[in-house]
Amino acid sequence: MAPIPKPPTEPQDDPDGYVGLGAERAELLAREQGWSTVRSLPPGAIITMEYRAGRLNLEVRDGRVTRAWKG
Repeated sequence: MAPIPKPPTEPQDDPDGYVGLGAERAELLAREQGWSTVRSLPPGAIITMEYRAGRLNLEVRDGRVTRAWKG
């Protein structure tokens, strides 16, 4: 029997800390903190809603992060 795969680990990082940062700075910082995927999205974007461990979503308006959440 094959072993059960382990989901990727998530950084112990508060997504709210990215709100207000410039988009490029936020993406760089998120990757430095260990997020395996960083997704920048415009407000109201239609996105898939499945939860992915290790993914950070950034809603960006006028070059600044207005919302951030895991998954």
